Amino acid sequence: MRAELTLGLPGGRCLRPLQEADADELHALIERNRDELARWMQWAQEQTPADTLAFIKRSLAREADNHALQRAIVADERIAGVLGLREIDWANRCAEISYWLDEGHQGQGIMTSALAALVRHAFDEQRLNRLEIRADVENAPSRALAERLGFRYEGTLRQAYRVTAARYSDDAVYSMLAADRAQPGARLDESR
Repeated sequence: MRAELTLGLPGGRCLRPLQEADADELHALIERNRDELARWMQWAQEQTPADTLAFIKRSLAREADNHALQRAIVADERIAGVLGLREIDWANRCAEISYWLDEGHQGQGIMTSALAALVRHAFDEQRLNRLEIRADVENAPSRALAERLGFRYEGTLRQAYRVTAARYSDDAVYSMLAADRAQPGARLDESR
C-alpha cells in the first residue's frame, strides 16, 4: 500500500516527495529557521548538511517500506517546510503527524491546507483510523493548527520530549479518528 501524495494546494502551492537533490535547499531553509525550530525540536539544535541528507534518505527508505510519509511543502517554487506521517503503525492503523513551516510563509494558510490534505490522504487513501499530533504546550501556533482542523485535545504528556540537555517539553496530545471527520468541528474540506 505505497502512499502516493503529490498534489496541488491553493495558491499554486503543492506537496511533493522529498528527493536527495533537495538536501542543500532544505538545509538552507533549516538554517534560516534554526532559532525558531530549535525552540521546539531537538534535531534542529545542531542539524548539519549531512544530517539533512540523512533525514531525506531515511524518509525515502521508510516510505519505500510503507512505514512513513514525508512531503516537502512547496510555495513560490521553493521548499517552504515539511510535513508527514512520522511512523505508520499498520497493526493499529494509526500515525503521528509532524510538521514545520518557514517563518516567512506562516500566517498564509499554507500549513492549514497542507495538513488538511495530508489528513484526507491518510484517512481516504491509506485507510488509517487514528492520527495524532503532539505539540509543546507552549507552541501556541502548532496547537491552534490542530484545533482549527478539528483535532481533539486528549491531554498533556509531562516532560515527554527532550528538546535540549536542560529542557524537556510537556506535550499536548491531539487526535482525530476517521469517524471524527463527520463530526461538527472537523474542518478538513473547508481548508481546500
